[in-house]
Amino acid sequence: MKKILLMFPGQGSQYIGMGKDLYEKFPEAKNIIDQAGEEIKNIIFNGPEESLKNTKYAQPAIFAISIAVFEVLKSSIDLDKFEIMTAGHSLGEYSALCASGFFSFSDGLSMVKARGEFIQQASQENPGCMAAILGMEKEAVINICKEASQIGVCEPVNFNSPGQIVISGVTDALTKAVELAQAQGATKAVMLNVSGPFHSSLMKKAADMMAQELEKYTFTNPKYPVITNCDAEITKDSSLVKEKLVKQIYNSVQWDSSVTNAAKSGVELFLEIGPQRVLTGLMRRIDRTKKALNIEDAASLEKAIGEISK
Repeated sequence: MKKILLMFPGQGSQYIGMGKDLYEKFPEAKNIIDQAGEEIKNIIFNGPEESLKNTKYAQPAIFAISIAVFEVLKSSIDLDKFEIMTAGHSLGEYSALCASGFFSFSDGLSMVKARGEFIQQASQENPGCMAAILGMEKEAVINICKEASQIGVCEPVNFNSPGQIVISGVTDALTKAVELAQAQGATKAVMLNVSGPFHSSLMKKAADMMAQELEKYTFTNPKYPVITNCDAEITKDSSLVKEKLVKQIYNSVQWDSSVTNAAKSGVELFLEIGPQRVLTGLMRRIDRTKKALNIEDAASLEKAIGEISK
Protein backbone atom coordinates (compact mmCIF):
# COMPACT_ATOMS: atom_id res chain seq x y z
CA MET A 1 0.00 0.00 0.00
CA LYS A 2 1.51 3.34 -1.09
CA LYS A 3 2.21 5.70 1.81
CA ILE A 4 1.41 9.38 1.22
CA LEU A 5 2.03 12.50 3.32
CA LEU A 6 -0.47 15.32 2.82
CA MET A 7 1.33 18.60 3.61
CA PHE A 8 -0.60 21.79 4.38
CA PRO A 9 0.96 25.26 3.95
CA GLY A 10 1.04 28.08 6.49
CA GLN A 11 0.70 31.86 6.42
CA GLY A 12 2.52 33.55 3.56
CA SER A 13 1.24 31.16 0.89
CA GLN A 14 -1.96 33.14 0.31
CA TYR A 15 -2.69 35.01 -2.93
CA ILE A 16 -5.74 36.74 -4.42
CA GLY A 17 -7.83 34.30 -6.45
CA MET A 18 -6.53 31.14 -4.77
CA GLY A 19 -9.03 28.29 -4.98
CA LYS A 20 -11.31 30.07 -7.47
CA ASP A 21 -10.79 27.45 -10.17
CA LEU A 22 -11.84 24.66 -7.79
CA TYR A 23 -14.70 26.78 -6.39
CA GLU A 24 -16.18 27.12 -9.88
CA LYS A 25 -15.65 23.47 -10.91
CA PHE A 26 -16.22 21.37 -7.77
CA PRO A 27 -19.25 21.56 -5.42
CA GLU A 28 -17.06 20.17 -2.58
CA ALA A 29 -14.79 23.23 -2.81
CA LYS A 30 -17.71 25.64 -3.14
CA ASN A 31 -19.34 24.17 -0.03
CA ILE A 32 -16.22 24.66 2.13
CA ILE A 33 -15.34 28.14 0.86
CA ASP A 34 -18.95 29.32 1.27
CA GLN A 35 -18.83 28.12 4.90
CA ALA A 36 -15.88 30.46 5.50
CA GLY A 37 -18.32 33.38 5.14
CA GLU A 38 -18.90 36.14 2.58
CA GLU A 39 -16.27 38.52 3.99
CA ILE A 40 -13.41 36.00 3.85
CA LYS A 41 -14.57 34.59 0.50
CA ASN A 42 -14.64 38.08 -1.01
CA ILE A 43 -11.13 38.86 0.28
CA ILE A 44 -9.81 35.52 -1.06
CA PHE A 45 -11.17 36.12 -4.56
CA ASN A 46 -10.97 39.92 -4.85
CA GLY A 47 -8.51 41.22 -2.26
CA PRO A 48 -7.30 43.80 -1.52
CA GLU A 49 -3.90 42.24 -0.93
CA GLU A 50 -3.39 44.28 2.25
CA SER A 51 -6.44 42.56 3.79
CA LEU A 52 -5.41 39.10 2.62
CA LYS A 53 -1.95 39.60 4.19
CA ASN A 54 -3.52 40.56 7.52
CA THR A 55 -3.22 37.65 9.97
CA LYS A 56 -6.89 38.02 10.90
CA TYR A 57 -7.94 37.14 7.33
CA ALA A 58 -4.92 35.25 6.00
CA GLN A 59 -5.18 32.38 8.48
CA PRO A 60 -8.88 31.46 7.97
CA ALA A 61 -8.47 32.05 4.21
CA ILE A 62 -5.58 29.59 3.86
CA PHE A 63 -7.31 27.11 6.16
CA ALA A 64 -10.49 27.25 4.05
CA ILE A 65 -8.69 26.86 0.72
CA SER A 66 -6.55 23.99 2.04
CA ILE A 67 -9.58 22.04 3.28
CA ALA A 68 -11.45 22.82 0.03
CA VAL A 69 -8.54 21.28 -1.92
CA PHE A 70 -8.52 18.28 0.41
CA GLU A 71 -12.27 17.70 -0.04
CA VAL A 72 -11.88 17.84 -3.84
CA LEU A 73 -8.98 15.36 -3.68
CA LYS A 74 -11.08 13.04 -1.48
CA SER A 75 -13.96 13.16 -3.97
CA SER A 76 -11.63 12.55 -6.93
CA ILE A 77 -9.75 9.48 -5.69
CA ASP A 78 -10.33 6.78 -3.07
CA LEU A 79 -7.82 7.67 -0.34
CA ASP A 80 -8.74 4.48 1.54
CA LYS A 81 -6.55 2.61 -0.95
CA PHE A 82 -3.49 4.37 0.47
CA GLU A 83 -1.78 4.81 3.81
CA ILE A 84 -2.24 8.50 4.58
CA MET A 85 -0.45 10.74 7.06
CA THR A 86 -0.75 14.53 7.42
CA ALA A 87 1.46 17.43 8.50
CA GLY A 88 1.07 21.19 8.30
CA HIS A 89 3.49 24.09 8.62
CA SER A 90 2.51 26.38 11.51
CA LEU A 91 -1.08 27.47 10.70
CA GLY A 92 -1.15 24.49 8.30
CA GLU A 93 -1.16 22.16 11.31
CA TYR A 94 -4.84 23.07 11.80
CA SER A 95 -5.58 22.08 8.19
CA ALA A 96 -3.69 18.81 8.72
CA LEU A 97 -5.63 18.04 11.93
CA CYS A 98 -8.96 18.84 10.27
CA ALA A 99 -8.16 16.66 7.25
CA SER A 100 -7.09 13.85 9.60
CA GLY A 101 -10.44 14.02 11.40
CA PHE A 102 -9.48 15.48 14.80
CA PHE A 103 -12.20 18.15 14.44
CA SER A 104 -14.76 19.54 11.96
CA PHE A 105 -14.16 22.32 9.44
CA SER A 106 -16.46 24.71 11.33
CA ASP A 107 -14.65 24.09 14.64
CA GLY A 108 -11.29 24.44 12.87
CA LEU A 109 -12.37 27.75 11.33
CA SER A 110 -13.37 29.10 14.77
CA MET A 111 -10.03 27.99 16.26
CA VAL A 112 -8.02 29.51 13.42
CA LYS A 113 -9.87 32.85 13.66
CA ALA A 114 -9.22 32.96 17.42
CA ARG A 115 -5.57 31.98 16.94
CA GLY A 116 -5.07 34.79 14.42
CA GLU A 117 -6.58 37.34 16.79
CA PHE A 118 -4.51 36.14 19.77
CA ILE A 119 -1.28 36.22 17.75
CA GLN A 120 -2.09 39.70 16.44
CA GLN A 121 -2.80 40.92 19.98
CA ALA A 122 0.44 39.40 21.35
CA SER A 123 2.37 40.97 18.45
CA GLN A 124 1.00 44.42 19.32
CA GLU A 125 1.92 43.99 22.99
CA ASN A 126 5.35 42.46 22.24
CA PRO A 127 6.39 43.89 18.88
CA GLY A 128 9.09 42.21 16.85
CA CYS A 129 9.73 40.52 13.55
CA MET A 130 11.33 37.54 11.83
CA ALA A 131 14.31 36.98 9.55
CA ALA A 132 15.38 34.18 7.21
CA ILE A 133 18.92 32.80 7.32
CA LEU A 134 19.98 30.77 4.30
CA GLY A 135 23.11 28.72 3.75
CA MET A 136 24.17 28.23 7.38
CA GLU A 137 24.33 25.14 9.59
CA LYS A 138 21.79 24.79 12.39
CA GLU A 139 24.42 25.11 15.14
CA ALA A 140 25.84 28.30 13.63
CA VAL A 141 22.38 29.91 13.55
CA ILE A 142 21.69 28.86 17.15
CA ASN A 143 25.02 30.46 18.22
CA ILE A 144 24.24 33.68 16.35
CA CYS A 145 20.87 33.87 18.12
CA LYS A 146 22.60 33.36 21.50
CA GLU A 147 24.94 36.26 20.79
CA ALA A 148 22.15 38.55 19.54
CA SER A 149 20.04 37.63 22.60
CA GLN A 150 22.24 39.96 24.66
CA ILE A 151 20.21 42.76 23.05
CA GLY A 152 16.80 41.10 23.39
CA VAL A 153 14.78 38.01 22.46
CA CYS A 154 16.23 36.29 19.38
CA GLU A 155 15.37 32.63 18.73
CA PRO A 156 15.53 30.13 15.86
CA VAL A 157 11.89 29.25 15.22
CA ASN A 158 11.38 27.58 11.84
CA PHE A 159 13.74 24.76 10.92
CA ASN A 160 12.42 24.60 7.37
CA SER A 161 15.15 22.63 5.60
CA PRO A 162 18.92 22.16 5.71
CA GLY A 163 20.29 25.65 5.13
CA GLN A 164 16.98 27.49 5.63
CA ILE A 165 16.16 28.63 9.16
CA VAL A 166 13.86 31.45 10.23
CA ILE A 167 14.60 33.37 13.43
CA SER A 168 12.22 35.52 15.49
CA GLY A 169 12.34 38.10 18.26
CA VAL A 170 12.68 41.83 18.92
CA THR A 171 13.76 43.92 15.94
CA ASP A 172 17.07 45.24 17.34
CA ALA A 173 18.27 41.74 18.24
CA LEU A 174 17.23 40.37 14.84
CA THR A 175 19.03 43.18 13.04
CA LYS A 176 22.17 42.20 14.97
CA ALA A 177 21.65 38.50 14.13
CA VAL A 178 21.28 39.29 10.41
CA GLU A 179 24.52 41.31 10.50
CA LEU A 180 26.32 38.43 12.26
CA ALA A 181 24.96 35.89 9.73
CA GLN A 182 26.09 38.03 6.80
CA ALA A 183 29.54 38.46 8.37
CA GLN A 184 29.82 34.70 8.88
CA GLY A 185 29.06 33.88 5.25
CA ALA A 186 25.32 33.19 5.11
CA THR A 187 24.14 32.89 1.51
CA LYS A 188 21.28 35.19 2.43
CA ALA A 189 20.12 36.84 5.66
CA VAL A 190 17.07 39.07 5.35
CA MET A 191 14.33 40.52 7.51
CA LEU A 192 10.87 39.19 6.61
CA ASN A 193 7.77 41.26 5.97
CA VAL A 194 5.67 39.88 8.84
CA SER A 195 3.68 41.61 11.55
CA GLY A 196 5.18 39.97 14.63
CA PRO A 197 7.77 37.70 16.27
CA PHE A 198 5.85 34.49 15.52
CA HIS A 199 6.75 31.18 17.22
CA SER A 200 9.08 32.94 19.66
CA SER A 201 8.72 33.10 23.45
CA LEU A 202 7.17 36.59 22.91
CA MET A 203 4.03 34.72 21.78
CA LYS A 204 3.50 33.09 25.20
CA LYS A 205 0.43 35.24 25.94
CA ALA A 206 -1.19 34.14 22.67
CA ALA A 207 -0.47 30.53 23.63
CA ASP A 208 -2.09 31.00 27.05
CA MET A 209 -5.21 32.48 25.42
CA MET A 210 -5.28 29.64 22.88
CA ALA A 211 -5.11 27.09 25.70
CA GLN A 212 -8.32 28.58 27.13
CA GLU A 213 -9.95 28.73 23.69
CA LEU A 214 -9.20 25.06 22.95
CA GLU A 215 -11.07 24.00 26.09
CA LYS A 216 -14.29 24.86 24.21
CA TYR A 217 -13.75 22.06 21.68
CA THR A 218 -13.94 18.29 21.74
CA PHE A 219 -11.28 16.54 19.65
CA THR A 220 -11.96 13.05 18.29
CA ASN A 221 -9.57 10.24 17.46
CA PRO A 222 -8.66 10.71 13.81
CA LYS A 223 -8.69 8.66 10.63
CA TYR A 224 -5.08 9.56 9.79
CA PRO A 225 -2.07 10.21 12.04
CA VAL A 226 -0.54 13.70 12.06
CA ILE A 227 3.10 14.77 12.45
CA THR A 228 3.10 17.64 14.93
CA ASN A 229 5.16 20.84 14.51
CA CYS A 230 6.62 21.23 17.99
CA ASP A 231 8.30 17.80 18.16
CA ALA A 232 8.03 16.20 14.66
CA GLU A 233 6.34 13.19 16.23
CA ILE A 234 3.64 11.04 14.62
CA THR A 235 0.46 10.99 16.74
CA LYS A 236 -3.15 9.79 16.59
CA ASP A 237 -3.88 10.59 20.24
CA SER A 238 -6.41 13.42 20.36
CA SER A 239 -5.69 14.02 24.06
CA LEU A 240 -2.11 15.12 23.22
CA VAL A 241 -2.97 17.40 20.33
CA LYS A 242 -4.44 20.37 22.25
CA GLU A 243 -1.27 20.69 24.33
CA LYS A 244 0.85 20.50 21.17
CA LEU A 245 -1.21 23.23 19.47
CA VAL A 246 -0.58 25.51 22.46
CA LYS A 247 3.17 24.74 22.41
CA GLN A 248 3.30 25.35 18.67
CA ILE A 249 2.49 29.06 19.08
CA TYR A 250 5.62 29.90 21.11
CA ASN A 251 7.97 27.10 20.06
CA SER A 252 9.88 26.30 16.89
CA VAL A 253 8.38 24.52 13.88
CA GLN A 254 10.38 21.33 13.30
CA TRP A 255 9.48 21.05 9.61
CA ASP A 256 12.76 19.57 8.40
CA SER A 257 12.52 16.77 10.99
CA SER A 258 8.80 16.26 10.31
CA VAL A 259 9.44 15.52 6.65
CA THR A 260 12.50 13.40 7.43
CA ASN A 261 10.49 11.34 9.95
CA ALA A 262 7.73 10.85 7.37
CA ALA A 263 10.28 9.56 4.86
CA LYS A 264 11.79 7.24 7.50
CA SER A 265 8.32 5.82 8.19
CA GLY A 266 8.02 4.81 4.53
CA VAL A 267 6.24 7.76 2.88
CA GLU A 268 6.87 7.63 -0.87
CA LEU A 269 4.78 10.55 -2.13
CA PHE A 270 4.54 14.05 -0.62
CA LEU A 271 1.48 16.08 -1.66
CA GLU A 272 1.14 19.78 -0.79
CA ILE A 273 -2.56 20.55 -0.31
CA GLY A 274 -3.35 24.26 -0.61
CA PRO A 275 -2.12 27.48 -2.18
CA GLN A 276 1.33 27.72 -3.83
CA ARG A 277 4.33 25.40 -3.72
CA VAL A 278 6.27 26.53 -0.64
CA LEU A 279 6.46 23.09 1.00
CA THR A 280 7.07 21.33 -2.32
CA GLY A 281 10.04 23.67 -2.79
CA LEU A 282 11.39 22.82 0.68
CA MET A 283 11.19 19.12 -0.20
CA ARG A 284 13.89 19.64 -2.83
CA ARG A 285 16.22 20.82 -0.06
CA ILE A 286 15.20 18.15 2.47
CA ASP A 287 15.04 14.98 0.34
CA ARG A 288 15.43 15.07 -3.42
CA THR A 289 14.89 11.31 -3.70
CA LYS A 290 11.17 11.65 -2.86
CA LYS A 291 8.43 12.72 -5.25
CA ALA A 292 6.67 15.94 -4.21
CA LEU A 293 3.71 17.61 -5.94
CA ASN A 294 1.25 20.36 -5.06
CA ILE A 295 -2.52 20.52 -5.56
CA GLU A 296 -4.19 23.93 -5.75
CA ASP A 297 -6.30 23.92 -8.94
CA ALA A 298 -7.85 21.52 -11.48
CA ALA A 299 -4.65 21.13 -13.53
CA SER A 300 -2.41 20.28 -10.55
CA LEU A 301 -5.15 17.97 -9.20
CA GLU A 302 -5.18 15.99 -12.45
CA LYS A 303 -1.38 15.73 -12.44
CA ALA A 304 -1.31 14.56 -8.82
CA ILE A 305 -4.03 11.96 -9.35
CA GLY A 306 -1.98 10.54 -12.21
CA GLU A 307 1.04 10.26 -9.89
CA ILE A 308 -0.96 8.80 -6.98
CA SER A 309 -2.47 6.15 -9.25
CA LYS A 310 0.88 4.88 -10.56
